[in-house]
Amino acid sequence: MGLTVVQAWWFLPFVLPICFYVCFTDLREMRITNQAVVALALVFVVIGPLTMPLPDYGMRLLQLLGVLVIGIVLNAGGAVGAGDAKFAAAAAPFIAPGDLRLLMAIFAANLLAAFCTHRLAKYTALRRVAPGWKSWDMGWKFPMGLSLGGTLALYLILGTIYGS
Repeated sequence: MGLTVVQAWWFLPFVLPICFYVCFTDLREMRITNQAVVALALVFVVIGPLTMPLPDYGMRLLQLLGVLVIGIVLNAGGAVGAGDAKFAAAAAPFIAPGDLRLLMAIFAANLLAAFCTHRLAKYTALRRVAPGWKSWDMGWKFPMGLSLGGTLALYLILGTIYGS
């Protein structure tokens, strides 16, 4: 992994609660709040310079801008929600550039697991655990924050174990 163990341990305690919050609010309300996105970006802005050289830090901030531009284009085309695009952009600087393939594998597995789990709960008695969640009644729409937040959390957890 390109992510170091030190970076993962520094980021994880601050990022993990935000990821849980994003998963929960997207399931409950089908939205990722701007406060969560700003908090995630601020964690990187504040802690990032403590964990990496400034050139790497600057490159990671450029990743944020690049993913934001791509997200805006995808949102304009109706491919992703605005909250999903903003969260992906705020999460981008936490990802080491060499870990993109690993991240895509984690995301693919997480997306499949999250989708199946959500649908299982939606169409069974498990739905009664949280009867007021908006995501149950959205037809084919899926709360991507569940998978996006889970992916970032898993990536950082793996970084604490297998990081360089």
